Amino acid sequence: MESGAKEEGKVLGYNSKKVKKVAILSTLAALLDDPILADVPKKPSLSDVDTLINLELGSAMCISIFKLDGTSFDVAVMNSATVKDLKLAIKKKVIELEQSKMGHRHISWRHVWANFCLAHHNGKLLDDDAALHDFGVRNNSQ
Repeated sequence: MESGAKEEGKVLGYNSKKVKKVAILSTLAALLDDPILADVPKKPSLSDVDTLINLELGSAMCISIFKLDGTSFDVAVMNSATVKDLKLAIKKKVIELEQSKMGHRHISWRHVWANFCLAHHNGKLLDDDAALHDFGVRNNSQ
């Protein structure tokens, strides 16, 4: 009877949370190496994946952000997003890009938004609570 309990303990060890987590993370890493999933961040959150799924379904939009230094990057936000949501997506993307290039680096976002603003078709996006579609921002806008 004791040998059966020991074997059952060994089997339960294989199903432990750590083993499951390692298996999920290795599967996720393998999936993220697929070129089809190149737009998924290396450490995606549930909201990142949800936004990308909604982008494929048409209920989210991809916006190209052009910086003053001539570089650009794309962010995805929901169709109902506000200027604040866009700023949060930009912040997340810039932090991700900076960490992949230079490691940990602190950016004062209060300073950035106090000295620079977003613009679309010569209109400044100053009201954080305003919906992006009110400014004419649509899928593939710049």
